[in-house]
Amino acid sequence: MTTDRFLPDLPDDKLARIQLEGLRWTVGHAMNNAVYAERLKKAGVSGPEDIHSLEDLQRLPFTTVEDLRDGYPLPLLCVPEKDIVRIHASSGTTGKRKVLAYTANDTANFALQMARCYEMAGLTKEDRIQIAVGYGLWTAGAGFQAGSELFGAFTIPIGPGNLDMQLQLMKDLKSTCIGCTASMALLLAEEVERKGLRDSLSLKKIIFGSEPHSLKMRQAFTEKLGVEHTYDIAGMTEMYGPGTGLNCDECDGIHYWADLFIHEIVDPHTLKPVPDGEVGELVVTSLRKEAVPLIRYRTHDLTRIVPGQCACGRRIPRHGHIRGRSDDMIIYRGVNIYPGQLSDVLNGFADVGGEYHVELTRSEGLDYMAMKVERAGGVSSDNDKNLAQAVSMELHKRIMARISVEIVDPGTLPRAFGKSKRVTDNRLE
Repeated sequence: MTTDRFLPDLPDDKLARIQLEGLRWTVGHAMNNAVYAERLKKAGVSGPEDIHSLEDLQRLPFTTVEDLRDGYPLPLLCVPEKDIVRIHASSGTTGKRKVLAYTANDTANFALQMARCYEMAGLTKEDRIQIAVGYGLWTAGAGFQAGSELFGAFTIPIGPGNLDMQLQLMKDLKSTCIGCTASMALLLAEEVERKGLRDSLSLKKIIFGSEPHSLKMRQAFTEKLGVEHTYDIAGMTEMYGPGTGLNCDECDGIHYWADLFIHEIVDPHTLKPVPDGEVGELVVTSLRKEAVPLIRYRTHDLTRIVPGQCACGRRIPRHGHIRGRSDDMIIYRGVNIYPGQLSDVLNGFADVGGEYHVELTRSEGLDYMAMKVERAGGVSSDNDKNLAQAVSMELHKRIMARISVEIVDPGTLPRAFGKSKRVTDNRLE
């Protein structure tokens, strides 16, 4: 049995009781919002008394990102505005941001879930956590910082960008852990290698958020920065922010806080549940959120439930690493392609790195896909033509799509402090 301070122990019977109680509370609380109340009543649910078991979750209607945008500026609010202590927002593609309100209890649970992540990563109060994610309207900085302070670690809140300051403080303050995007970690790793700083750093662990990263990128961080472990953090603004789960050192899925959220995996087309272990879209129902509870919220993130108990011994459910988004799917010559599939293919080639960019074009009614892939560091360019052909053949074999591949020098493709854009679709131009 573990002696964790923040991580829950969730045997099946205890978890079922917690989730049923939380589901009933959420349904009753959601009745405070007219949109939720109308939809629940149409589904035959008048209140928590109609929820008899967790199977009743399937009766409830889905909530979507459109519900949040349509209700701008304070969508799906279930508390009086005087009880709001903070808002966060994520960027919108339709001119309206998704604004999420928080009560004091919401911010406390946000800090709690982040503290759990630090504990899952094996950190202690002796660690020094450098926070290099966005502050302000974005949830990441506030969550990483509040969680670190609740956890009791030495907290260094810098925010993203400014590589020189990041490296100076990382060296002078002896940071042992950094929270950042995978793209920014790559920038830091390349700068550390360029300046020969690896041996002067105390960095041992990295917690990644905001974007998936490949095994190739993970290997680059580990080698260039000399870190012992890297971790993937899950979360989104709708679920407080980052920190809804983290992988342990066994690296066999992400432990998620099932006492705070119920996770379902559904087929993104039929919206029917898929068997455990099968990839589908993550749908989330909150169990404690006050300001903006979630009822079967479609995240569009693609993952799977990892069955069984983790070898780490903790009784905390797991889902797989996020493989991409159902709405990021590329439809190319009738083939459905997810960016994660491209990374999986590249992982099989030792002579290429983890950075790539795909461009889609259309000419005379026919679609074309071109992929630029960075060569691994220290590898000669003499074999670029054969390597490109081999990657292209494997892509065709695995994905059933013909993709033109070009091998480029390391560091050629654009770098970003935030999420890297890996696909450019020019077919509508």
